[in-house]
Amino acid sequence: MNLNLQHKNALVCGSTQGIGKAAAKQLAELGANVTLTARNEEKLKQVVSELDTTKGQKHSYIIADFQNPEELREKVESFIKENHAFHILINNTGGPAGGPVFNAKLDEFERAFTQHLKCNHVLVQTVVGGMKEAGYGRIINVISTSVKQPLDGLGVSNTIRGAVANWSKTLANELGQFGITVNNVLPGATATERLSEIIKNKAAKTGKTIDEVSTAMKNSVPAKRFAKPEEIANAIAFLATDAASYINGINVPVDGGRTKSL
Repeated sequence: MNLNLQHKNALVCGSTQGIGKAAAKQLAELGANVTLTARNEEKLKQVVSELDTTKGQKHSYIIADFQNPEELREKVESFIKENHAFHILINNTGGPAGGPVFNAKLDEFERAFTQHLKCNHVLVQTVVGGMKEAGYGRIINVISTSVKQPLDGLGVSNTIRGAVANWSKTLANELGQFGITVNNVLPGATATERLSEIIKNKAAKTGKTIDEVSTAMKNSVPAKRFAKPEEIANAIAFLATDAASYINGINVPVDGGRTKSL
């Protein structure tokens, strides 16, 4: 099985913490040259310093705000012109605030749509030319199990994640002929800052303790625990390799069995 990513260039979004950071580390360990993108330069520098370089990998970063798609496009285009094209794109960014969908304000949908779909789309348009030229492309979108089973209390997220999943499937059909695959990884409850925030908010609304909410969430998973970010990253990294060349247009739940549907 060919899991070697040497001489491959990967762009990893939201890569200063959680799943994005874990994915960047895993791709680097398989030999990829990794370019991180996020807003905080100090955190970007710190993560770059932690990435594996034992196979001669060279890592870098792009400072970008995912509320400004055109600025993001310009920065990535500039990087490609000055450095190199990308073979791998990991679309990953923080989820929208929780709450019932009925109570959501219109600008909440607009911000989430910009951050999750418009920025993903801009990045794909920017990197696909290089992928076509190389005859090798891996676009992997980190979404949520909510695209299969909407999650209570995450109304805006459920709505936008579903849009991203359908965009992705359509894209997979269009790009497959060029040796480019497009797949979605759907994390379940994963031990990240995002999950801690969700647990705190739920505890505050229900009057339960953080431990009570956390235990109930773990008990809803057959594995009876939260995922580690590295476990999600393993699935992402596999889909980025040559070994996954005939896997295209699918949703891959990595949730310990929590999702009830197939």
